Amino acid sequence: MSFTPSYKNISEAEFAKRIRSAEEILKSCTSCPRDCNIDRTGGELGSCQSGDKPIVSSYTLHFGEEPVLSGTNGAGNIFFGNCNLRCDYCQNFEINQRPLFEKLNVISVERLSEIMIEFQRKGAHNIGLVSPTHFSASILKSIKIARDKGLNLPIIYNTNGYDSVEILKLYKDVIDIYLPDFKYGNNEYGRRYSKAPNYFDNCKLAIKEMYKQVGGELIYENSVVVRGLIIRHLVLPNGLAESEEVFKFIASLDPKIHISLMAQYYPTNRSSRNILLNRKISFREYERVLELLDKYGLENGWIQELESNDFYRPNFNEDRVDPFGNKRSAKISI
Repeated sequence: MSFTPSYKNISEAEFAKRIRSAEEILKSCTSCPRDCNIDRTGGELGSCQSGDKPIVSSYTLHFGEEPVLSGTNGAGNIFFGNCNLRCDYCQNFEINQRPLFEKLNVISVERLSEIMIEFQRKGAHNIGLVSPTHFSASILKSIKIARDKGLNLPIIYNTNGYDSVEILKLYKDVIDIYLPDFKYGNNEYGRRYSKAPNYFDNCKLAIKEMYKQVGGELIYENSVVVRGLIIRHLVLPNGLAESEEVFKFIASLDPKIHISLMAQYYPTNRSSRNILLNRKISFREYERVLELLDKYGLENGWIQELESNDFYRPNFNEDRVDPFGNKRSAKISI
């Protein structure tokens, strides 16, 4: 029996209700924990510098996700422009931190739904929404339109973890795969290096809601995940991710949750201005984080090869169609 995405079972009335709720939130925006409280439907711009229409910087079949998401045919990734964070070391800063340039990439919800259908025709295993937090109303509309056109792929919510629980609740039974980052194990580093107040506290709340919706077990079909939660954690130099606190929280929630440990950090964007960020991670730093996985009994998931920082470098300037060059994942099971 083949897997049926959850959004296929939501009634017309319930979907319409969710969309209306998301649109109301935009009128005094609380789409993320920044709570800018501005009217994005009336042209006001908050921290994400985005209006009420989706911005798509790039979309491509992507093979660099976790092997259980990329599979053999690739994930149908849609990279949204702008961001609600301002990470000093953002690897996607060309599209996430250049709002004036990204204005050129505003599209309609109808076009966004067409992109989803295009991926299905190309054989993608799933639809990956990359940095979707600030476009929730548009995304819900587009999924509804695409569903009516025959979309039948699970949807991945690939987020930085700085999400509103109120918005996440609107995605219940719409999103089947949550793929959040868990960047920091304390609020101060989140404020300092991503300009995100109370990142740790808010990320914990968001991940609890994701876990509540999809649980800690991964569901597979033909060796590809179709439902579940995978938490990504990027190791930063000088212990700036506070990995132990991150793992301690995850273990307290459910030690069976799958972790994707990433070693791909390299100095980019504004990181050269900070001596603590201006280098790759060392072998000993990475080894220490691996030891912490063992300490907290987190045995499910994948780890990236330490050399990943040498080749996993997207270039959104030269190739907006496939900024990753279709590189395959350098991740192995824990």
